[in-house]
Amino acid sequence: MPINILMPALSPTMEKGNLAKWLKKEGDPVKAGDIIAEIETDKATMEVEAADEGVLAKIVVPEGTADVPVNQLIAVLAGEGEDVKAAAAGAKAGAGPPAAASKPAQAAEAPTKSASTPAPSPQPSPQRGEGVPAPRPQPSAPAMPRTNGAPAGRIFSSPLARRLAREAGIDLGRVQGTGPHGRVVARDIEAAKSGTGLRPPGLAAPGTAPAAAPMAVRAPSDEKIRALFEPGSYEVVPHDNMRRIIARRLTEAKLTIPHFYLTLDCNIGKLLAAREEINAAAPKDKDGKPAYKISVNDFVIKALALALQRVPDANVTWTEGAMLRHKHSDIGVAVSIPGGLITPVVRHAEQKSLSVISNEMKDFAARARARKLAPHEYQGGTSAVSNLGMYGIKEFYAIINPPHATILSVGTGEERAVVRNGKVEAAQMMSVGLATDHRAVDGALGAVLLNAFKALIENPVMMVV
Repeated sequence: MPINILMPALSPTMEKGNLAKWLKKEGDPVKAGDIIAEIETDKATMEVEAADEGVLAKIVVPEGTADVPVNQLIAVLAGEGEDVKAAAAGAKAGAGPPAAASKPAQAAEAPTKSASTPAPSPQPSPQRGEGVPAPRPQPSAPAMPRTNGAPAGRIFSSPLARRLAREAGIDLGRVQGTGPHGRVVARDIEAAKSGTGLRPPGLAAPGTAPAAAPMAVRAPSDEKIRALFEPGSYEVVPHDNMRRIIARRLTEAKLTIPHFYLTLDCNIGKLLAAREEINAAAPKDKDGKPAYKISVNDFVIKALALALQRVPDANVTWTEGAMLRHKHSDIGVAVSIPGGLITPVVRHAEQKSLSVISNEMKDFAARARARKLAPHEYQGGTSAVSNLGMYGIKEFYAIINPPHATILSVGTGEERAVVRNGKVEAAQMMSVGLATDHRAVDGALGAVLLNAFKALIENPVMMVV
């Protein structure tokens, strides 16, 4: 029986992807584990492995195709001893049987694989990856209203996902499913526990009745906006997948997270002197290249990580069922890339030296701009840093990136006049802003965290004690 290869979900929030390149041609033999294609998401380019053996009978979606929905048929694999031409002839673009013969090379949970059935049952087949055997073909049932493959009013989910959601106190209707045909699977519940992949409160799952909302906020239509400008006075630049995801995520963050803002000025005179000494003492290789070059931002990452350890009640994530208090400081760092930004995460930053953080960030930045980061390198984290100081920005407030409860905004370091002991003196100052999720970190707690950061950044020797 032919094996359908579907567009895989490379992250819990992925809805569409670009099929960048096929690494196998029609007629090529395929072994389990072979890299068969490259998929571009909003953040990175990922390799996709074959989960089965056979011959690539038909490529349904050609390379270069943009915005291919998750679980759409992209190719057909002929199984061992199967007629390749017959398998190719039976391929239909857009068909959605619950078969999948591909998996992301870095994915935590592979897509479901099962054989097609003559007449689909009103309920989908449970995932084999969750220990449930594939169901026998069922006879046809009377037509029912369906949304995204599910009967209206029902939420398709695996038994394991329902149990995990029940144990975690998570509303299954708010979880965005990444399984076949939008089904909620175990990895979606794990993502929901950390605050990602959740629909805003009041936004119902597809096929279910929407919750009552006090007011609907709608943006003006494209037609109304374009009517404000003279025809021909502008160029229409279509949104790419990254820009669409950024827009959706930031809108969701501002609508669902009550932001609270704090700011402080930090004297970075000692930090700049320490940085100069550390970089001058860096060992060099035979070509004279230093082993590391510490930046001000590396000090900022380290100081925030240590501050979160000193104020553990601020190192948290809000969920509807409980507060998640994190043991380590995993700091996301906003990196600008063509067409948007990405936030690679420095894990256990409180335990790492400045030189390790510096080299890790240089590697992250280079691979981010080449879109070569794996999902586990930019997902999650307990807080984040956004630094616009290199652009001369004095101060600003960044938008919190779920599942974080805080984000630190860093302005430029500059010489300013300050008053000390009744005298006006020049000092190297840097303004920092902290945005907090007021559900998790209120104003007083945010102030304690920001002052802990200030104490460390103004006395960098405390970071190595």
